[in-house]
Amino acid sequence: MSSAVEYGLRVLAGVAGGWLIITTVSGAIRSFVLPRNESVRLNAFVFGGVRALFNFAARRAPTYAHRDRILAHYAPVGLVALPIGWLALVGIGYSGIYWALGVEDFTKSYELSGSSLLTLGTTSEAGLAINVFSYSEATIGLLLLTLLISYLPTIYQAFSRREIVVAQVELRAGVPASAAGLVRWLGHDHDFLNDDDQWLEWEKWLVEIDESHTSLPVLAFFRSPKSGRSWVLTAGLILDAANMLFSALNVPRSRQVELTFTAGVLALNRVHRFFENKSETEPAELRTPEELNATTPGRQEFADAWQSFRDADLPLRADEETAWRNYSERRMRYEPALKFLGALLMTPPTME
Repeated sequence: MSSAVEYGLRVLAGVAGGWLIITTVSGAIRSFVLPRNESVRLNAFVFGGVRALFNFAARRAPTYAHRDRILAHYAPVGLVALPIGWLALVGIGYSGIYWALGVEDFTKSYELSGSSLLTLGTTSEAGLAINVFSYSEATIGLLLLTLLISYLPTIYQAFSRREIVVAQVELRAGVPASAAGLVRWLGHDHDFLNDDDQWLEWEKWLVEIDESHTSLPVLAFFRSPKSGRSWVLTAGLILDAANMLFSALNVPRSRQVELTFTAGVLALNRVHRFFENKSETEPAELRTPEELNATTPGRQEFADAWQSFRDADLPLRADEETAWRNYSERRMRYEPALKFLGALLMTPPTME
């Protein structure tokens, strides 16, 4: 190889290495520091690769319970794999820079990069420039690991707040949990206007889902501690309960219920759009047709809910068929998001 060609390759390797380092550090900052719903392609690549492995294993699981146990490890493993990917790319980037600065060959550059990244950056190589980059690499490596570790409490605090409401709704919605059961619990005293504090709490929960599950999208994939629970199903129960109040019951419409319903529709659709458009994430075919159909209430399910309201002596509207049409039309505002997220996250058919 002529000296001119080698010189050109070294310069190219240095430029490419600098670009790779900047891109990786920028991605890490946008992932955990920038308070916006940014989609980082590097993260999507890492999580996509990990998800492919878990999907392969989940497809061979005989039951939903087995699939759920497998996929419960996906988000934690993906989160741990993320800094490994960051460090690997930074190491490769600095290898190119060291080679451009005159290290003997790329193998020696990689050894120097690995030593700098995983220790304190001490090097016996001569030259101020190489030493400066060596110490900067050690600093960046420490920064990337610290960045993830410092944000783990934030992630798990948001997860804990989410799951408290999931468990509370499950307790109130009956066994198995249903929107009709939630409505009957709310109307136990036949005064739905006294429940504004409860609906306000759910509004705050849905607003936090909107913010946290797009700014920290890995949160969406953290599964509930109990296999029969899901934040997606909980959001669906709250929205279906509000929808039934509007459509089936002849009761005064609370402004707080309307706000909660609007917050839920916005939250689900924004999370849906984030994964479908920004992250370009497609659901895996891990659920049976029966499990998918079970997430959409049909005419018979509505008739059963109507009858349960009648048995509970709740004030019904005059015409059941009109109520069903109104319910179906309003549900189309959030049903596509529920179906997409249910397939993406492989939620259980119903909350048990």
